[in-house]
Amino acid sequence: MNILLTRLGVPPEIQAFFKIDDELSFDYGDQQELYGEGFHVVPSTKNLWVAGGIHARHVVISYSAMEAMAFITLNRHRYPRLEQLAIVAIGNRFYNEQAGWIRENFRGRKFVLVFGKDILGQLNDIKLTAGIKNLPVKIFHSENQILIYRGSLVRAFDQERISLHAFQEAFSIRPRFRTGKPVQSLTFLDQLKHDAER
Repeated sequence: MNILLTRLGVPPEIQAFFKIDDELSFDYGDQQELYGEGFHVVPSTKNLWVAGGIHARHVVISYSAMEAMAFITLNRHRYPRLEQLAIVAIGNRFYNEQAGWIRENFRGRKFVLVFGKDILGQLNDIKLTAGIKNLPVKIFHSENQILIYRGSLVRAFDQERISLHAFQEAFSIRPRFRTGKPVQSLTFLDQLKHDAER
């Protein structure tokens, strides 16, 4: 077990699921995510970090392995059987190739998208959902509005109200996707650190 994760409240079974050892590094193939006391380095790469089984029923997708671990820790009651989970970290930047790999390898699964509750997190939810569903979209920011184009259709959203749910309703999309957003912090990792400091 890792001392830093134990201090953060990550249970032993979750550490084992994420294959944690002394050093907190997660290999994306060509780059690594690193986490330690006072730093968190998340790569920007077209590769992915993946944990869990390829036949898992539920797939949690986040920007980092540490964020996914914090999400599972804070929502452990929702996932009593870790063997039914697959975790995918995409890194700091979304690439369409990543969505293609996820689409090919996790057909028909239930997805939970775990990104921050800011505008970038909301847009990542939309881009990833569209990519996995193979729906080409273009997203533009204009003043306080987000414009999303899908073919000849365009929908405008207030920046404060943009969400995956609003996108799905506007374009009549019914994917098997939901989002996980922390209540008290920008990210689940921030929430985990905050809770550990109390």
